[in-house]
Amino acid sequence: MDARSAQSAGNIPPRPLREADGDARERILATAYELFTRHGLVAVGVDRIVAEAGVAKTTLYRHFRSKDALAVAVLERHEELWTRKWLEPEALRLASSSEDGPIAIFEALEGWFGQADYEGCPFINALLETRDRASPVRKAAITAIENVYDVVQRLLEEAGIDNSEAVAHRIQIVMRGTIVAAVEGQAEAVKQGRIVAQRLLEA
Repeated sequence: MDARSAQSAGNIPPRPLREADGDARERILATAYELFTRHGLVAVGVDRIVAEAGVAKTTLYRHFRSKDALAVAVLERHEELWTRKWLEPEALRLASSSEDGPIAIFEALEGWFGQADYEGCPFINALLETRDRASPVRKAAITAIENVYDVVQRLLEEAGIDNSEAVAHRIQIVMRGTIVAAVEGQAEAVKQGRIVAQRLLEA
C-alpha cells in the first residue's frame, strides 16, 4: 500500500496502513479493509485474506473469532477513519462559515469521489450484501450509518437550521443517493446532490 493510502491529505480520507512487519492484527485488518472495499464482503473469503496478509489462518481466528467479526472490525475502523477523522473535520475545513457546514459535506464527498480508489461506501455496501437482519455485520453497518446522521445533524444545528432531526434524515438520504450515483460513474452526482440539499435547507 502506498503512502497515499495511509495518510489524510486535504480531502483524501485516510485508510489503514498495511505494513509487512507490523502487528499481525493490524495487518489482517488493513488487508481485509482493502479487499472488502474493493470486492465486497461476499466475494472475499478468509483464505484470500490470510494469503494477502501473510499470516496463518489460526492467527486470523486468534484475533477475530469469525469472518463476521473481522467485517465488523473493518466497519468500525472505517467509521473511525472516514466519519470521525475525515468527514466532519473536512466539512468544517471547507465551510466558509458555520452556515455552510451542511453543504460543505457535498464538497467533501466530491473530493472523495475523485480518488482513484473510490469504491463507494463500505457501510452501504455491507448493508446491501447482508440480508440476515440478525447479522452483527448488518447491525454494525446500520449503527455506522446512524453515526453519519449524527454528524449531519450536528452541522445543521451549528448552522442554525430548524427541525434539524428531520432535515438531517433528508440530507442523509441525498448523500446515499449521491454516493451510489458516483459509483455508477455519474459525473454530475455531487452537483445534483448539492442542489437538492440546498433546496431542503431553503425550505
